[in-house]
Amino acid sequence: QLQLVESGGGLVQPGGSLRLSCAASGFTLEYYAIGWFRQAPGKEREGVLCISNSGGTTLYADSVKGRFTISRDNAKNTVYLQMNSLSPEDTAVYYCAARTSSCYSRGSWYPHWGQGTQVTVSS
Repeated sequence: QLQLVESGGGLVQPGGSLRLSCAASGFTLEYYAIGWFRQAPGKEREGVLCISNSGGTTLYADSVKGRFTISRDNAKNTVYLQMNSLSPEDTAVYYCAARTSSCYSRGSWYPHWGQGTQVTVSS
């Protein structure tokens, strides 16, 4: 059974960093595009970053440019979202999602989702 599990969320002060993990089981993650999405209270879900099966990365949220990076460790079957210089506007539930092959900005095109991990940026 294909499963994604996010971890690494928590409470962090403005300017701090977190690294989120998306661990896959039941499938080989490197053959899929893995996207990170987030949903803040009262807002629509938005795409953040994606890494394709070929390793190319796509940025969907301009607000995280230069602060967030996505990477993949094939040996651990895990994708990471490194988040630096966090601000309160980054507070959201972060989800990873998988689809075959290439990245796509719309979450509805991803059939496989994790349960999400809460990130709260506050002093």
